[in-house]
Amino acid sequence: MNMKPATAKISSVALKHNLQTIKQKAPNSKIIAIVKANAYGHGVVFVSSALEDIVDCFGVARLEEALALRSNGITKPILLLEGFFAEKDLPVLAVNNIQTMVHNAEQLIALQRAIIPNKIKVWLKIDTGMHRLGVDLEQVDEFYRQLKNCSNVAEQIGLVSHFSRADELECGYTEIQLARFEQATSDKNSERSIAASAGILFWPQSHLDWIRPGIIMYGISPNNIPGQAYGLIPVMTLTSSLIAVRHHKKGEPVGYGGVWHSEQDTVIGVVAIGYGDGYPRDIPTGTPVYINGRLVPIVGKVSMDMLTVDLGVNSIDQVGDEVILWGKQLPIEKIAEMSGMLSYELITKLTPRVLTEYID
Repeated sequence: MNMKPATAKISSVALKHNLQTIKQKAPNSKIIAIVKANAYGHGVVFVSSALEDIVDCFGVARLEEALALRSNGITKPILLLEGFFAEKDLPVLAVNNIQTMVHNAEQLIALQRAIIPNKIKVWLKIDTGMHRLGVDLEQVDEFYRQLKNCSNVAEQIGLVSHFSRADELECGYTEIQLARFEQATSDKNSERSIAASAGILFWPQSHLDWIRPGIIMYGISPNNIPGQAYGLIPVMTLTSSLIAVRHHKKGEPVGYGGVWHSEQDTVIGVVAIGYGDGYPRDIPTGTPVYINGRLVPIVGKVSMDMLTVDLGVNSIDQVGDEVILWGKQLPIEKIAEMSGMLSYELITKLTPRVLTEYID
């Protein structure tokens, strides 16, 4: 008996395929590969090592993420997407070739005051309508001027913004944001970036000098249409094993709370994965998993370490058979749609207990 517990199988071939697809969609743009949150749960060291020769820069959310890349031999530039959090971080950025967003006056003042060994490349974050981070449109010229005059800032300042509704093709807001960005930046001799994953897929006019692919690098679309529709291949296949196959009588419940009762005699499979692995506890009954060439429904509540599926009365499945929770055979976008969760959330919720297996 040789059963594998919950395992995320990560494919470098799929990853590189997705990068080539992205390059075909935006052939004239340089690439900031977004590897925050442990490369969206895919393993930041593996992903960045696989991509270092293909991309121009890496994007992370926190300084600790950037330093983890540096300590694992990544030499390409790294951009802090939220900027630095403390003035004492600036010498660390300067020494480690880490670039930073500047999105508020406090960061600007810290840069002006700092004593650092060499200049830092800065991207000025402009709020075009997300209203989360960024300087207001009427402040752009003044921030840009002050950054230009700051002796700690490298000469080439980048200009960046972020779409809030780029996956909604008919709402009209993306056009407004892009027009605001163009207007605020057109008179400045700087490289520009506004397109993340949805911008790359749906708004070719937004590609500009730099693009910032995140979720699409991992073969997942930013909406609930499977990434295969856009030429992408899932990089992760989340698998586990059947650890029990049980005959189950009509009318009997399964699992905590008795929320599901079988309508006929059937066969129940127990799968070694649960919310302790990051699989959502409140996933609806009926959400599928893939076993032996077919989809079967989850029934009853997901437990910490296990979930149960209805294999059907004619089941010939056996203990040890592989179960796929998402991957090429079962797109994560389908799980997201059924659960009302985002693919982003599903993929980044996986806990360290899930084994990682790097394939090809």
